[in-house]
Amino acid sequence: MTLFDLEHPIVLGPFGGLSSVALTAAVSDAGGLGSFGLYGYDADRIRSTIDALRAATPRPFAVNIWLPTGDEVEPNAQHAIFAQALQPFYEAVDVDVPGRPDRYLPPVEEQLDAIWEAAPAVLSVVFGVPTAEVVDEAHRRGIRVVGTATTVAEAVALAAAGVDAVVATGAEAAGHRVSFLRPAEDSLVGLFALLPQVVDAVDVPVIAAGGIADRRGVAAAFALGAAGVQVGTAFLATAESAATAAHRDAIRSTPGDETVLTRAMSGRLARGARNRAVRAIEASGTIAPFPMQNWLTGRFRAAAGEQGLGELQGLWMGQAAPLARYSSAREAFEELAAGVPS
Repeated sequence: MTLFDLEHPIVLGPFGGLSSVALTAAVSDAGGLGSFGLYGYDADRIRSTIDALRAATPRPFAVNIWLPTGDEVEPNAQHAIFAQALQPFYEAVDVDVPGRPDRYLPPVEEQLDAIWEAAPAVLSVVFGVPTAEVVDEAHRRGIRVVGTATTVAEAVALAAAGVDAVVATGAEAAGHRVSFLRPAEDSLVGLFALLPQVVDAVDVPVIAAGGIADRRGVAAAFALGAAGVQVGTAFLATAESAATAAHRDAIRSTPGDETVLTRAMSGRLARGARNRAVRAIEASGTIAPFPMQNWLTGRFRAAAGEQGLGELQGLWMGQAAPLARYSSAREAFEELAAGVPS
């Protein structure tokens, strides 16, 4: 099955908080599908971001949102308790302990309203199955919908909902484990086991994600039935990404067996480097639920990024990080494209 008539069936992984217009445009301009993660973006920021993407590239691109799972906490009295537990990290970057906000995240309905108005080529979602109303509205506006699965059962649920493609994301992948039918800890299937099973189970194109960083991984994914590949870490290490220099250096220097799955930074399971912040938060045993923890750590992580302190950032990366040797998005894309069957 072909993937959206792309010149090259290579999709940029959407990074929550680390996406950049430059990287998204570079992948789309090269003939792939650039993606931009809209985690935490309100309607105005979504509109301005999509306007910037359209100004940067005439090619199609995707935007990504997180679907609510129903267990997200709202700001409450525990905010101050969990914020104080992180006080040493705020002090380390010389910022005040943050007070309780009105909200941690904008409502997904607000995000969707802005997306419908802007009508990007593709809407991708994580952490769930889009409703029939969302799929129908997207299709009415000419927007293709991509869902993300960590198990065969999740892929089947997404296909039944009418999505246009499914990302099969293996446990090797960077960032959050986006499981939604079972706990993330019970959904850790490696890509090469997951991918052919998903291909056999659904009748829509399947995009392989997790552990793919060069032409060899691309060729292997296609041999197992993928219609395209989604790549994150290899692009995250390039100059066009929004990753800090410390983050890019960490990607290139962290062995694949030293990445970890942790809830320390966000309250949800995610893969990255076990730096000083992760080790200390895990040792404390005090981790707020999502999205409170993500919001709280985000305050010192942002300052740490500005100060070049990699040990206090969220250093998301997948197990193929040592293969991410590319300085530019063009270099990474050309290497990946070389693995696509002719």
